[in-house]
Amino acid sequence: MKKDRILWADDEIDLLRAYVLFLEEKGYEVVTANNGKDAVELCQKESFDIIFLDENMPGLSGLETLALIKEIDANVPMVMITKSEEENIMNMAIGNKIADYLTKPVNPSQILLTLKKNIHKKEIVSEHATSTYRSEFGRIGMQINDSLTYEDWVEVYKKLVYWELELAETDNGMDEMLRMQKTEANTTFSKFIKRNYVSWFENPTKRPLLSPDLFKTKVFPLIDKGEKVFFILVDNFRYDQWKVIRELMSELFTFSEEGMYCGILPTATQYARNAIFSGLMPLQIQQMFPDLWVDEEEEEGKNMNEKDLIQTQLHRFRKNYTFSYQKINESAFCEKVIEQLPRIENNQLNVIVLNFIDMLSHARTESKMMRELANDAQAYRSLTLSWFRHSPTYELMKAIAKHGCKVIFTTDHGTIQTDNAIKVIGDKNTNVNLRYKVGKNLSYNKKEVFEITQPAKVGLPSPNISSAYIFATNKDFFAYPNNYNHYVSYYKNTFQHGGISLEEMLIPLIVMEPK
Repeated sequence: MKKDRILWADDEIDLLRAYVLFLEEKGYEVVTANNGKDAVELCQKESFDIIFLDENMPGLSGLETLALIKEIDANVPMVMITKSEEENIMNMAIGNKIADYLTKPVNPSQILLTLKKNIHKKEIVSEHATSTYRSEFGRIGMQINDSLTYEDWVEVYKKLVYWELELAETDNGMDEMLRMQKTEANTTFSKFIKRNYVSWFENPTKRPLLSPDLFKTKVFPLIDKGEKVFFILVDNFRYDQWKVIRELMSELFTFSEEGMYCGILPTATQYARNAIFSGLMPLQIQQMFPDLWVDEEEEEGKNMNEKDLIQTQLHRFRKNYTFSYQKINESAFCEKVIEQLPRIENNQLNVIVLNFIDMLSHARTESKMMRELANDAQAYRSLTLSWFRHSPTYELMKAIAKHGCKVIFTTDHGTIQTDNAIKVIGDKNTNVNLRYKVGKNLSYNKKEVFEITQPAKVGLPSPNISSAYIFATNKDFFAYPNNYNHYVSYYKNTFQHGGISLEEMLIPLIVMEPK
C-alpha cells in the first residue's frame, strides 16, 4: 500500500526530528527541507500529498515558497506553520488558499488533525456516511411504511434527499441501496396519492398547500404587511436542486421559511403553473376565463397568458397591487431584468419566471451530448449548480438582494428520471406527454396507472365528455406499441414530468430576506 508523502520545510527541521519519527510511526513518508528553495526544487522533481511550510525561513519566506509551489502544483494542500499570530500574515496565507494554519509550538494531535482533514477527509466522511446510512436504512424503511399524512411524506422525502446528497460525495457502494429505498418510497407515495388525492378536493380544508393556494397563503399576506415581494418561479426545479444551490443563496439571503408544497396533477406547466398564477384549478380557469385556457389538442403555447392570469387573481381578491411580470428564457433577458430593477423595485409584486432548468431537461432528452453531461440525478444537480453559479440568474439574485425585497423562490413542478416503459394506446388527439395522458379512447392496464375517469372531481377540464386522465407513477413512462423499442430506448433514463412521484409533486417553497 502506497504511503502518503509529506514534505516538511523548516529552517529548524533538525529540532523537529521527534515529529518526523512520530509521523513515520503513523505510516507516513516524510521528506524534509530546511529552506524554501530546496522545497521548491523537491516539488519540481517529486509529488507530495501535503506540504508543511514554516512561515519564517531565511531566503525564501514561507509565503514566497507557497506561491512558487502553487505554480508547480496548484492542488497540493499546504499548511502554514508560524510563531506569529499577526493578522496580516494570516490574511496573506489564507488569500493564497492554504489548507490550514498552525501556530508554534504545534503538538502531534494538531498535526494528525490537519492530515485527517486534508488527506483522509474523503475516506473518513465516506466511512461515516456509510455506517450512519446503514443504521438509518431500517428506520427510513419503517418511516416509509408508516407515512399516513402529507406531512409524513415531506419528512421522508427530505431525509431521502439528505442521504442522496451525503452519499453522492462518497465512494461507498451505497448508491444502489438508496435507489432501492427511493423506489420503495415512490411506490408507497403513489399509493398514498391514489388513496387521498380526490378527497383533497372534496374537503379542501384538509388538503396540503397546493399550487392554486400559493398566492393567497404566501404572497398576499406579505404584501398586505407592507413588504415588497419578488416571486421567482424556476420551471421544472426539484428539491435536491434547491439544496445544491442553497449555499450560494445563503450568502445573499436568510431563509425565514424553507419548506415544500404539493404540486397538482398533472405536474406540468399547463396545469400547475397556470394554477399558481390564477389561484384556480385548471377547470375553473377554463370555465371562468375561457380565453386564457388552452386545451391540450391546441397548438398554441400553454403558458402564454400568465400575466393575465395573475391579474385575474389580484382582481378576484381585490388586491390593487402594482406588479410586473417577466419571463426569462435566455441570459440576455435576465440581464435586461437586472437593468430594469431600479424601475420595478417599487412595485409591490414582481413575478419572474426562469425557464432554464426546463430547457436543460428538454435538451438532455434531445441531445446525446447533454445526456452524457447529465447521465444521472447527481450529474443533473451538478450541472444545475454550475449553471446557477456562472449564470446571470445568480447576478439577478445578487441585485435583488441589494434592493432589500422579500423573495419567494419556488417552482411549478419537479421532474424524475424515468426507466420503465408501460404501454398505452390512444387516438391521434391524445397528448404527447410521457408521464400523463388525457383522451377519450385510452387503453391501458389499470393496475399500472392512477386513473381519473371524472376529471371535474379534481379540478381538471375534459376535452371530450368521455375524457379520462391517467398518470404514470414512480419511474414509469408511457409508450405506444407501434415502434415500441425505438421509442423506449430514446426516452429511457430521460428526465420527465407530469406524473406522480416525490420528485415531481413535493417541491421547494422558500421565503428569503436579504442579508
